[in-house]
Amino acid sequence: MASKPKTWREKLADSKDRPKTARIEGKLSQRWGTGTMVVPAPREVDAMIRTIRKGKTATLNDLRAKLAKKHGVDVCCPITAGIFTWIAAHAAAEDEANGRRRITPWWRVLKSDGTLNPKFPGGAEEQRRRLFAEGIIIPEKVRPAECRTSKRRTERP
Repeated sequence: MASKPKTWREKLADSKDRPKTARIEGKLSQRWGTGTMVVPAPREVDAMIRTIRKGKTATLNDLRAKLAKKHGVDVCCPITAGIFTWIAAHAAAEDEANGRRRITPWWRVLKSDGTLNPKFPGGAEEQRRRLFAEGIIIPEKVRPAECRTSKRRTERP
């Protein structure tokens, strides 16, 4: 008998002994240099997303920098931070589908280059729609500096 797949909420709750900090060594040092790195817990990433205020955005790199600072390390693992952001977004969509009203505002997180994330629930268009509802216009081609501050609604996306 096959086991039932985990819900997004269950995946978000599965910390697997995280957060973990470690020295950057071996192949990782070629990419990240020397120092220390944190592998965050999924709930920790979710909590960081919840701090983004309505009408504002943050990039994945912004979240990673805050997590690194919180743990007193040089960097936050980009792979796990990205995966846990994705899990938090889908857990919020699952919560919303189950009738919860206060959900994690995943649409306020932009990719590291400041663009919309097509892997979020509903794709980039759903993210654009939700940002527009908060007064943020994200152009089709965007530079990261253009999406850091809230903009007044002037046109429909």
